[in-house]
Amino acid sequence: MSKNTETAAKTSGGITEKQAKRNMWCYPLGTFGRDMIYSLFTNFILVYILFTHHLTAAQLVAITGIMIGARLFDALNDPLMGNIIERTRSRWGKYKPWLVIGILSTSVVVYLAFNVRLEGWAFIWFFGIIYFAYSITYTMHDISYWGMIPALSQKGSTRDKLTAMTNLCAGIGGGLAGLFVPMLTTGSGAIGGNAQTAYGVVALIFCILAPLFLCITIFGVREDRSYMDITPPPVSFKKIVSTITNNDQLSWMCLIFLLHQIGADLIVGGIGSTYIYFTYGYKGGLYSLFSTIGLSASGILLIAYPWLSSKWSRKGLMKGFGIVMIAGFALMIGAGLFMPAEMPSFWITTVGYMLANLGMNCYYVIMMLSVFNTVEYNEYKNGTRDEAIIASIRPFFTKMGGALCVLLTSASYLIFGVTDYTNQISSLEQAANMGTITEAEKLAQIDQVITSVSSGQSHGILLVMCLIPLVMMLCAYLLYKKHYILDEEEYDRIVEELKAR
Repeated sequence: MSKNTETAAKTSGGITEKQAKRNMWCYPLGTFGRDMIYSLFTNFILVYILFTHHLTAAQLVAITGIMIGARLFDALNDPLMGNIIERTRSRWGKYKPWLVIGILSTSVVVYLAFNVRLEGWAFIWFFGIIYFAYSITYTMHDISYWGMIPALSQKGSTRDKLTAMTNLCAGIGGGLAGLFVPMLTTGSGAIGGNAQTAYGVVALIFCILAPLFLCITIFGVREDRSYMDITPPPVSFKKIVSTITNNDQLSWMCLIFLLHQIGADLIVGGIGSTYIYFTYGYKGGLYSLFSTIGLSASGILLIAYPWLSSKWSRKGLMKGFGIVMIAGFALMIGAGLFMPAEMPSFWITTVGYMLANLGMNCYYVIMMLSVFNTVEYNEYKNGTRDEAIIASIRPFFTKMGGALCVLLTSASYLIFGVTDYTNQISSLEQAANMGTITEAEKLAQIDQVITSVSSGQSHGILLVMCLIPLVMMLCAYLLYKKHYILDEEEYDRIVEELKAR
């Protein structure tokens, strides 16, 4: 056998073994900067607004409406974008053109969001435009990025490893953002001595890093392009709807994934940082510790997941990690309700969040794999793969869940009177930005504002951020256990039958 013949024999789906190994590194690294931008905008935009702008109740309601409306629009836009990607044909394939367009436009939008200085209703109008623009531009590269996974491998074990490594890089990128954004924008470590300046600088740095890291995927990854010989389907909502409704396993995963995302996003979407600041002090380092330690166990999980999945079934893993998650939320509630608001309580709360997040992240990896595996089920049942459309389901329900999280967070802020305190803090941040008070004076006066927050208000926020995620996760697990049939054995059987066809 010649060398060329041997290489061809090692080729699967048009990808050589050498390229497959290269994909295993170049694909995951590309999302590192993307998730830094995602974490900054999704998890901190409401925090940035609350602590740098003076808001009336009507303006907070308007911001909430904009965020919900944009995310619902974005959710509807995701399957459409997936359909557009599915019919794209170019010399660079169907994914990479949208990676380039999407990441460059997203970087411009995010930079403007944190660097344009407006107040009052002028800011609300600007925020509405910028938030919808972010929804459109981020979708371009997010759908195309995640849609590549089924085109990189059809082998279950390889896809497990690739998905775990990608989520690890995404977790590191988002985790570093979660670590440095509070440290560099809140309290004594704020760049420039105030939150407004600090957020602008951090946004600039992230908006440079995101395109640079995605270049690793754009120039380093090669996907199976056998789709280039197939006539692209027309863009239609009917095709999107039929792909979901004609695939019962995908339909169930839509509901299950939505429940998961509501639970997983609530703490990191702003309510977690508000609770930490109101309970333990306006110190960015504390929330950095809380979020970073909380996410650290997830990194270990993602590294270990290929091994864990070789020893236990997905449903078995969900049961075991579900118990860990329940224990974590119990620790958070116990420390917050029954211990004084001091460092021992903070550390127990942080460890509890780490355990809770460990369980939620295990669920997330399994949910992603379960959605991806419906591609082969769709081909088996309906004769078409429709990778990009199915891949769009994950961000579709991520954003639907995010919209509901914004509603829950803003409702909690209004119920517990959070803006009464954040407006005072934002006025002090603006005064420091204009130089009318020193940084030391700003911090001292903010400490006085924080001490006036009642225990009933902080306890209410704690219960919202623990009980709602716990209920959502338990519902997701019960539905998955009962209705999802594509376990490891059934998936392998379907893949073998497709090969035989």
